[in-house]
Formats: sequence, C-alpha cells, structure tokens
Amino acid sequence: MKNFSTWMLVMFMAMFWILRIIIAFTYELGGNFGGIEPINQTMEIILLFVVLLCMVLVVKRKLIGALIYLLAYGMYFGTSLLTAITTLISADSQVDISNMGMYLNTIISLFGIVIPVAVLLDILVDKNRKANPKNKKTDWFYKNEQFDREMDERSDKNNYRTM
Repeated sequence: MKNFSTWMLVMFMAMFWILRIIIAFTYELGGNFGGIEPINQTMEIILLFVVLLCMVLVVKRKLIGALIYLLAYGMYFGTSLLTAITTLISADSQVDISNMGMYLNTIISLFGIVIPVAVLLDILVDKNRKANPKNKKTDWFYKNEQFDREMDERSDKNNYRTM
C-alpha cells in the first residue's frame, strides 16, 4: 500500500465503519445518533464484521476485498438510497425539520455507495498491484541497488576457449 489515495480511502473506510458502529450502538440502546438510524439492525451488525474483513483485504491490495465491500454496501445502502431519492423527488421542494432524519439517512447512504466505488476504482487503476508484486524472498536482493556490483576496466573480459 504505497499510494496516498489508498491510505486516504482506507481511513475513510475506517471512519465510516466507526460511524456505523456508533449508529448501531445508539440504536441498540433505544436512541438515534442525530436522527440517523440503521436500515436493518441485524444486517448492520453482520456488515460491521464483513467490512472489517474487507478493510484488511483492501490494505493487502486484494481485488476480492473491494468487490465484497462494494457488493455488501451496494445491496445494503443501494435500495435505501433509491427509495429515499424517489421519495425526496416526489415530495415537496420545501425542507422541513421533520424530514431532516430522512435527509441525513440519504446522505449517509450516498457515502455508503461512494466510498466502496472509490475503493474499487483505486484498486483497479493501480498499475503496481500486478506489475510489481511483492516477493519478500527475492526483493531484498533485486530491489537494492546499493548492493549491485560495479563493473570497471579490471573486470574479466577474457573469452576462454577450449581446444
């Protein structure tokens, strides 16, 4: 994980994951976190563990981690986002306090879709993931130019023939 973009996306993943933990915990205690409520509490808890595994796979630059992350959050937040957007479009254009929780849930669902798409695109665009894979057994020798042998005029240039 050498790219700055990857580090930033993993940090956004972790912050969003912590936010989802707080939302699930406050909902379990009987409240809501600033009007934000989970869509499905049991699915939310399952997704928390799935996303933890996906974060580890994304740090290791595995494409399957980004795909699982996008699939899980796409199924969870995608349906909610579509229904919320259609509800907001068909509703009146005035913003009132009673709908503020719906607006917040829509924004959180939008972040829940944008972050996995960005993670998947980051892993797909990274050219070094497949071109220069890490091999700890040989990289210590081949990737260190300081140990390369300098050739000079005293080097053996004879071509020996056997007769």
